[in-house]
Amino acid sequence: MTEHDEQYYKRNRNGFDYITDATDPRIPHYYVGRHYKYEARKIVEDYDLSYNLGTACSYILRSARKHSDYGVSDIKKAIAHLEFELEKIKNKS
Repeated sequence: MTEHDEQYYKRNRNGFDYITDATDPRIPHYYVGRHYKYEARKIVEDYDLSYNLGTACSYILRSARKHSDYGVSDIKKAIAHLEFELEKIKNKS
């Protein structure tokens, strides 16, 4: 783990927990979970998701917190990225 990463992590008895630096102006509130303070980007990174899957995951995680349309636009964007991933998989086979 790099020094840079350590500012985003807090050690607990089970290991490292994804905790964001709440003072970092680059991270909007809707990118961070309410209870455990997990950042969408850290979840995507931890699971080694592809671009399309990671983007879909991020849109879903942030959907209800970002827009006034109850997340409908972000869910549609997530679906589009899942479809892009399916096309990529189909083209490989």
